[in-house]
Amino acid sequence: MEKIALFVRHKSKLGQRENVRDVWERYVKPRAQSNPNHEAYYFCYDESDEDVISVFQLFSNKQAVDSFMKGEWYAEYLKEVSEYILEAPQLITAVPQWIK
Repeated sequence: MEKIALFVRHKSKLGQRENVRDVWERYVKPRAQSNPNHEAYYFCYDESDEDVISVFQLFSNKQAVDSFMKGEWYAEYLKEVSEYILEAPQLITAVPQWIK
């Protein structure tokens, strides 16, 4: 099966990036840490915009992405994080062609 990369961009409300991170740490981080199908996870602050968080994730396959995002907790996470973001997170999936 093909690995799947997921790119996520969160745009927080002015000055709310740390609140987004707090919500992320409660909901997403522990699940990503314990998920063997999450091969890589990078949670990054944008250097040019203090209200943007960019995330890169590498999953072992497409089913792992679907399973992770359909967890019972995910809707609750989106609801809570929506208090601090301007819009729904932008999600882009891609099939890696080369990995180092």
